[in-house]
This record gives sequence, structure tokens and C-alpha cells, in this order.
Amino acid sequence: QVQLVEAGGGLVQPGGSLRLSCAVSQSIFRSNTMGWYRQAPGKQREWVATITRYGSTSYADSVEGRFPISRDNAKNTVYLQMNSLKPEDTAVYYCKAIQRGYWGQGTQVTVSS
Repeated sequence: QVQLVEAGGGLVQPGGSLRLSCAVSQSIFRSNTMGWYRQAPGKQREWVATITRYGSTSYADSVEGRFPISRDNAKNTVYLQMNSLKPEDTAVYYCKAIQRGYWGQGTQVTVSS
């Protein structure tokens, strides 16, 4: 059974940090590029960052330098470290196994004072 389970969302003040994690079924994790996406209220889902199985990373301009993505192949987990958070980062964040097209259930991140 394919599983992608996100965790780590919550409420944080502007300028704060959160780390999201996504635990993935081994059979999917090892062979897939993993990505993070987000969807703000009333907006379309947008790409945030990706990391290949070899560790190469790509970022949306809006998060470049603030949201490093990483993966732990021993734990079958992908992370999104979110730093210097802004109110406009408020969204539901989803992880995705890119090649297979599988999504997690999402985790809410709210940036507000």
C-alpha cells in the first residue's frame, strides 16, 4: 500500500521556522523524485521544491534560500525546512512522489502574528 504521510505543520509567527516531514513507502521513495507543493485558500496548488533520488534540488523563486528540501534515504522521509516564514507562506503543504503521481494528505501551515 502506497503511503505518503506529512507532519510538522502548525501556527507560527512571521519570521519563524517549521520543519515538515513526509514519510513515504519504501517502494515509492527509493525510485522517485520527491516534491513539495502548497495550496493557499482560493489559489491553485503550486510547486515549492523538489529533490531527486540523487539529491539534486530545485526551488520556486518564492522560497529559494528560505526552504531547503532534503531526504533521508534510510528513513524513507523527505523534509522541508521552512525558515523566515511570511504570512504569504500560509497554505496546505503536500508532498508528492513525482514519477508515480502519488500525493500525501497535506499539512496546514499558518503564518500569523
